[in-house]
Amino acid sequence: TEGRLFLIIKAIDRASLEQVLENAGLGWQLIKEMRLIGQDLATVRERKDKANYLVQWNLPPGLTMETYLQRKAEKTPLYAQVPEVSFERTYVCEDLSKCLCFYDSPDEAAVKRAREVVGAPIDSLTSIENIHP
Repeated sequence: TEGRLFLIIKAIDRASLEQVLENAGLGWQLIKEMRLIGQDLATVRERKDKANYLVQWNLPPGLTMETYLQRKAEKTPLYAQVPEVSFERTYVCEDLSKCLCFYDSPDEAAVKRAREVVGAPIDSLTSIENIHP
């Protein structure tokens, strides 16, 4: 989203993360526990530069993690219908409020086609730039 920076940080616990951010002089608006889906952490690190689009999806009320994961498993193979797009990974808030999906795609239109194929809405679609020291 314009003017906002999303950081996904693996931390032991919330209090430790807040202390690290405070000690570094970094402010934050929101910290949520998230679950990585679609890749393991080692693969995410290897492919960290691959994702160039971020889809944010506000999950519907009443959805359970079990239902979400079952639907994800059923729908993920459908991405093959849009071969120019590579689904990279998803982070789902443990409170099931939001889902962040990362894609490697030649353009925004292809990401939209991929989301249509799996029947998943888009609340926000952003081109992202990976910055690594």
